[in-house]
Amino acid sequence: MSIIQNKKAFHDYFIEDRYEAGIVLEGWEIKAIRDGRANIKEAYVIIQRGEIFLLGCHITPMGSASTHINPDNIRTRKLLLNNVEIIKLIGKVERSGFTLVPLDMHYKGSFVKCEIGLAKGKKQYDKRATEKEKDWNREKNRIMRSANKGK
Repeated sequence: MSIIQNKKAFHDYFIEDRYEAGIVLEGWEIKAIRDGRANIKEAYVIIQRGEIFLLGCHITPMGSASTHINPDNIRTRKLLLNNVEIIKLIGKVERSGFTLVPLDMHYKGSFVKCEIGLAKGKKQYDKRATEKEKDWNREKNRIMRSANKGK
């Protein structure tokens, strides 16, 4: 079940490959995510010292759940992947010019997982071509529906 999606990532990047990673979260963050107080629009993923981290993910704390601590809304959160996957991602990011972007957060059982995508940036003309294609498909569906109503 999806919690939040990063639709901006699909607009700005070509997604080549997807990986599902666990997230190291605190208790107040889990409660806030269940309450729908998370945002990954401005988030990005970096690799440091052979580990993968999620930066810029904004989780707004709930007033009632986080009274005894000082929560940090935009703290760096560690992502959990297999070592083989991390090595593969490091190679792609450093050599091939790819970047890592968070695509969505979802539940898997009782755990919160983050789907990250191995992506290449789109140029402005690629974004316009994608928009034209979406508009044409929308118009095509509209024409087909009107043609089917006439029968």
